[in-house]
Amino acid sequence: MSEALWERSFRVSTAEETHAFGAALARVLEAGDLLVLTGELGAGKTTFTQGLGEGLGVRAGIISPTFVLVRIHPNLPDGPRPGGPDLVHVDAYRLESAAEIDDIDLENTMDSAVTVVEWGRGRVEHLSESRLDIELHRTVGSVSAGSGSGSSGEGTLDFGSEDDDEPRTIVLRGYGPRWAEAPALPTSAQDTEVQDAEAQDAGVQGTPGGGN
Repeated sequence: MSEALWERSFRVSTAEETHAFGAALARVLEAGDLLVLTGELGAGKTTFTQGLGEGLGVRAGIISPTFVLVRIHPNLPDGPRPGGPDLVHVDAYRLESAAEIDDIDLENTMDSAVTVVEWGRGRVEHLSESRLDIELHRTVGSVSAGSGSGSSGEGTLDFGSEDDDEPRTIVLRGYGPRWAEAPALPTSAQDTEVQDAEAQDAGVQGTPGGGN
């Protein structure tokens, strides 16, 4: 697996901030983008994806696709991004290989959609030369999902309930020409401010931004 071109870490304190972070990121996404989403149960993957959906302006009702593998959320003509990409939400946890990914025919929708694949590491890299890797984990008492054992690099599943008020760390990594530079995440008065974890550790308050 190729090395990431860059890595940025952010901290969020609540589910609302996780949702807002996803919505902010959605504004820089385009049709054809592939996002690989990793995090233990309760880390906030569904909340994050709901934020993406809001930012993309797709049909509401995003839930985990665990039992159906793939859910397609079409763009709304009266939403904030009319004519924008659909959202394809995939759960690859039960898929054991890239060949099984091919069986669900994601190639047919990738050009017109933003594709988010939970537990996609080691399974979806062949779908695109570029991808945005997104890792969510609990900041306190958590092991990074990228440091777990297994061929796909997933962490140990925690079957406890999600704690909305528990801080999370969100790590973004860019691969391929589409993500040659870290995205400059847009903000507005309505967006939740998110601390750049590295800046916070250095004692400097930051906001979501690119590496430019």
